[in-house]
Amino acid sequence: PGWLDIPLKKTIRVFALSMGNPHAIVWVDSIDTYPVAEMGRAISKHALFPHETNVGFMQVVDQHTIRLRTYERGVGETCACGTNACAAVVAAISQKQCTSPVTVQLTLGQLHIEYADQRVYQVGPAEKTFTGSIGVS
Repeated sequence: PGWLDIPLKKTIRVFALSMGNPHAIVWVDSIDTYPVAEMGRAISKHALFPHETNVGFMQVVDQHTIRLRTYERGVGETCACGTNACAAVVAAISQKQCTSPVTVQLTLGQLHIEYADQRVYQVGPAEKTFTGSIGVS
């Protein structure tokens, strides 16, 4: 894990790390006004990430709370992403912006993340968001 500077229209500093899949975390002043779709796509598809990356836009609220919006590679902005929430907490704690445990406020709810001894624990609800069927001939 560590810092990367992504040269776009202006240089964007991201904290890159893996949770078994690639993540880039961006600190922002407000997730409400930040252009997540535009910047998420640009960062996710940047040449520094040849297989693309998930991008988290994180607003630190206090030592135990962050707000997060996620741009998932190949998908776009999503309402929640557990691995991105974990990546954001690891990044925030490693940069001494937060202390475990951390509540991550997402678009449709919140997760509680604990990080200690290089292990990440996540607690939160699971809800059905889609039901469908497909016919195969």
